[in-house]
Amino acid sequence: MSDPVDHAKRALRADLRERRRAMSERAREAAAAGVTQQLNALVESLEARSVSCYLSTGAEPDTREFVRGAVARGIRVLLPVTRVDGLLDWAVATADDELTEGLLGLPEPTGDLLGPIAVNDVDLMIIPAAAVDRTGMRLGWGRGYFDKTIGSMERCPPVYAVVFESEVLDDVPAEPHDQPVTGVVTPTHTTRLAPATR
Repeated sequence: MSDPVDHAKRALRADLRERRRAMSERAREAAAAGVTQQLNALVESLEARSVSCYLSTGAEPDTREFVRGAVARGIRVLLPVTRVDGLLDWAVATADDELTEGLLGLPEPTGDLLGPIAVNDVDLMIIPAAAVDRTGMRLGWGRGYFDKTIGSMERCPPVYAVVFESEVLDDVPAEPHDQPVTGVVTPTHTTRLAPATR
């Protein structure tokens, strides 16, 4: 028998993927500029000197310009590197932007791996999401990497998920292992949704 929460998650993810694919190139470019502006303002408001961020792919809200700009301004940016055990290693983003294809076919940095606990030292975590609800519950893409990371941290910094406006929902299906986020960043606004620490 199929788990109803898992089924609801799969259906919602499929719908969200289709909506992202249907976006025009012009809308994507405008969203990318907005996300960069919102993330820069968030980093400044938190006075963050070290952040973790992901490298966007395909139809995701673009984070790459933000990462390049943050590195150029001297902010230490940790990028995730997937591992077979379901955890994330981290590597420092550099100006040369050298990338390789990771385990899941996602772009990952080629620098020295710092290990899973390196993320404990960041002032802000910026993570991907399929959707976020108004209580801060995040729907990821189903691999659980970020839920495991956040759930294992002793002192979790503010965690913000990046989505498009239409992906901030009233409610998302959730299971006990799912981790909430502190807030959400869209191309037009940044909203704090939950306590900054867990």
